[in-house]
Amino acid sequence: MKETVLKVLRELEAEHGVRVLYACESGSRAWGFASPDSDWDVRFVYLRAPRDYLSVEEGRRDVIERALDLDDLDVTGWDLPKALRLLRASNPPLIEWLGSPLVYRDDLNTRERLRTLLDEAYSPVAARYHYLHMARGNYRDYLRGETVRLKKYLYVLRPLLAVLWIERGLGPVPTPFAQLLDATVEDAVLRAEIDDLLARKAAGGELGEGPRRPVLNAFIERELHRLEGVRRLTRAPRGDIARFDAVFHDLLRAAYPQTAL
Repeated sequence: MKETVLKVLRELEAEHGVRVLYACESGSRAWGFASPDSDWDVRFVYLRAPRDYLSVEEGRRDVIERALDLDDLDVTGWDLPKALRLLRASNPPLIEWLGSPLVYRDDLNTRERLRTLLDEAYSPVAARYHYLHMARGNYRDYLRGETVRLKKYLYVLRPLLAVLWIERGLGPVPTPFAQLLDATVEDAVLRAEIDDLLARKAAGGELGEGPRRPVLNAFIERELHRLEGVRRLTRAPRGDIARFDAVFHDLLRAAYPQTAL
């Protein structure tokens, strides 16, 4: 699959006239609870040619997407300026990309250059709301009946444990689920329930429907009740814009050294 992904990235570069700087796996395969037939969710950051950033045209698209049904492969990329704006706004999905354990390409040390901006861009308040909003939505949509889609427990538990991670002041949320588990779940009964769900998902296909699991529901409902007063807060982007501009300019020069900038 890695060769397939790299081939698709080269095709996208040629088709759109861009250079892919960083590409990784996201979603369940990066989190560590994929089943054998889980989709492949590739995310990347790219640069256009320098002349494209000098245009006065408004509304230039800054996202590239391709879905390949044959390989269960979904590929989405963000233009570097878009990625930097989102990083400055402490965008949790992008932060997870930068922490992915499955990296397909990392040219010009792009991942580390972007991660160096996290010290001033990361907002625990914004991250906490993002993960709580995700947990609330997935619980509401999938886990309130007597029969539930069992894999959706993981899509509620992961953001809830991310909230606990943030509340403990542990920094940006790690991408691998195992790190969240080890740092936030001390209750042996709860841990056994989660480990059983993970083992079942890893051993076979996507988990189907089944009876609700009382231990998991009790934990989820207790945490959601405890956090029900948390609301979204409007917050300006953090960090010195000059630092973000400098990373953009440095990468643009490195990617296109033959162009005077």
